[in-house]
Amino acid sequence: MEQKIHQGRNVKRFREMLGIKQDALAYDLGEDWNQKKISMLEQKDFIEEDILRQISTALKIPVEAFQNFDEEQAVNVIANTYSFQDFKDNAVASGFSYQPSFNPVDKIIELYDEKIALYERMLKEKDEMMARLEKLLNK
Repeated sequence: MEQKIHQGRNVKRFREMLGIKQDALAYDLGEDWNQKKISMLEQKDFIEEDILRQISTALKIPVEAFQNFDEEQAVNVIANTYSFQDFKDNAVASGFSYQPSFNPVDKIIELYDEKIALYERMLKEKDEMMARLEKLLNK
């Protein structure tokens, strides 16, 4: 059975990961949008590509992420790739001397750098949002 990608749920996931509220996304999308319309959009299985492009621009996330991300599939790939039994068999076969093919410290640094980049992006977006709010208040 083919697993269907739920594009609206993907929009919601990425929006929440970025810490952006529905009304803030609606504001970024323009006058035709409001919180209720975003909520309804996030319930849709399929979203028109022109709308996905607008959301992609607002959230700075590729359109393909909304079209292709399948959480269940991602979990299955990870589970099938890194099963405990495989790890255990490998450890037994190698006399419990498991040697990763990567340097764990490098992986930690890589993850740390990604977190810093995300944090910096979120700070920049907060500053942009504050500027927009100040502009609105001054009108």
